[in-house]
Amino acid sequence: MIDDALLDAADRMEKALEALQRDLASVRTGRASPALVDHIQVDYYGTPTPLNQLATVTTPDARLIVIQPWDRGSIGAVEKAIQKSDLGLNPSNDGTVIRLALPQLTEDRRREIAKQVRKRVEDARVAARNVRRDCHDQIRRLEHDHKISQDDMHRAETELQKLTDDHIKGIDKAGHAKEEEVLAV
Repeated sequence: MIDDALLDAADRMEKALEALQRDLASVRTGRASPALVDHIQVDYYGTPTPLNQLATVTTPDARLIVIQPWDRGSIGAVEKAIQKSDLGLNPSNDGTVIRLALPQLTEDRRREIAKQVRKRVEDARVAARNVRRDCHDQIRRLEHDHKISQDDMHRAETELQKLTDDHIKGIDKAGHAKEEEVLAV
């Protein structure tokens, strides 16, 4: 019973960390990354389709993303989707590929992005703590219903706290790495 609760908590905390990493991958830094355009949905013949399912996305250098749609007829839809997205980039279309040039970020913009990264990291920490709270309540309920002893409850709480601390360290590490990447010139 306790092991099930702790395994569930570990799984949910791991998912919070993975969600943070996916979220941070889409944060714009000074470097080009295919993950910047992964979240873009293209209206492909009336169906919203992820961009990475319609085209090859490459980064030939640090400041350029090249998108080559497999269906040349969809190039206009891909271009519109990029313009509507929150990236703030203007695509250039030569008929076969779309190029996204990433301009150099200003110092103020870097600080603003770093602040957004810190907020997302804090949200992930809160998610991990909520999982801890849920599992803690579950363990307390088991003890209250006399299904486990108090010693087992205290052992499980200690293990749960260690699990939470490990995941929060991982969350902080991911956030710190992304923040350094954003602030690097």
